[in-house]
Amino acid sequence: MSKIEVRNIFKIFGPHPERWLDQARQGISKEDLLAKSGHTLGLRNISLSIEEGSIFVIMGLSGSGKSTLIRHFNRLIEPSGGQILVDDIDVMSLGKTALEKFRQQKMSMVFQRFGLFPHRSVIENAAYGLRVQGMGKAERRERAQHWLEQVGLAGFEHQYPHQLSGGMQQRVGLARALATDAEILLMDEAFSALDPLIRREMQDQLLQLQARLNKTIVFITHDLDEALRLGNRIAILKDGELIQEGTPEDILLAPADDYVQSFLQDVNRGKVLNAAHAVNEPSLTLTMRSRPSHALERMAALNFSYAAVLDGKRLAGVLTRDACEHAVRQGARDVAAFVEDMASVPATAGLDEVLSRMLRSPEPLAVTGDDDEFLGLLSRSKVVELVTPALEVAEPSLSEEGDAPGRAA
Repeated sequence: MSKIEVRNIFKIFGPHPERWLDQARQGISKEDLLAKSGHTLGLRNISLSIEEGSIFVIMGLSGSGKSTLIRHFNRLIEPSGGQILVDDIDVMSLGKTALEKFRQQKMSMVFQRFGLFPHRSVIENAAYGLRVQGMGKAERRERAQHWLEQVGLAGFEHQYPHQLSGGMQQRVGLARALATDAEILLMDEAFSALDPLIRREMQDQLLQLQARLNKTIVFITHDLDEALRLGNRIAILKDGELIQEGTPEDILLAPADDYVQSFLQDVNRGKVLNAAHAVNEPSLTLTMRSRPSHALERMAALNFSYAAVLDGKRLAGVLTRDACEHAVRQGARDVAAFVEDMASVPATAGLDEVLSRMLRSPEPLAVTGDDDEFLGLLSRSKVVELVTPALEVAEPSLSEEGDAPGRAA
């Protein structure tokens, strides 16, 4: 279910944006608009649907419009055209009093430069949003204390911002946003000012909190690694326009253009993509009750040296052709006694883990889903292609199990 709907948003900066809105809709370039009118095109025709309980990342280079866009959600910036709906409430229709209440109760913001009051203690900063809401002193301090503990700042309540590290200051900002119990967190480059190690710790903390709280989070960043790590969906902006929107996998596997591709050059794809992206659907499976002669005929017809064996939908193991021939010679009624264990990885296993397994053993590797359901065999050539997309991947030979056409057992 959508929590936030952004429909056809335009933003033109200048004294008379309404005069130039039609030309912006007709496609006038940013440069031509500036030269012709002295107005700056901030956003052009942005439409997004943000799912409730998700982390939605908006990214782009400096000047792409990402921070401008997030400030439209609570009308810190007024759009020149378009519509913003939050829980089906038309934010543009809210009067001054209703808008203030909406900002206090529906959304909280976490800023890049922390936004703390230097003359207030940590607990006073964390409780500030509750004070604005009119909550009593004892109750707001109790709630602020709770959230300071949640973000790992117990014991620092009476310190002042200048006594804290950058990471700790950002934790205060996060506690302040969470204390208001707002359903939506707007995080504008919230971790960009932090050192890499502290930034990673804050990302971990955000993911841990989100697993418990299930907030709707809109997160702005210029860092694709951060976007891929945090986002359920990612929108990429350039010069105020939406270039691509989709899941992290969508972005990695099908970049829309060279601009998006340029972001992907140094990404560790193995940490984003998983075994499910490199699985070959089975073209031959057997069951524990399969007759050895029938199983042997099917493997011979496909020139397979092994086949996966299922127990219901679950992976039971692997039957090699040698074992199947042995079963035929013994006159076995079924293949159950000749099935060997087969190594497997869950579909959610990252390709970096899968690659490590591949390097340790040449044996076939099954991919399993929930309750050990068999999904197929790992394609080694797909793994290599996905992890190193810029390299030319040679066509697999007919001796490569699980990769060559017609041989994916």
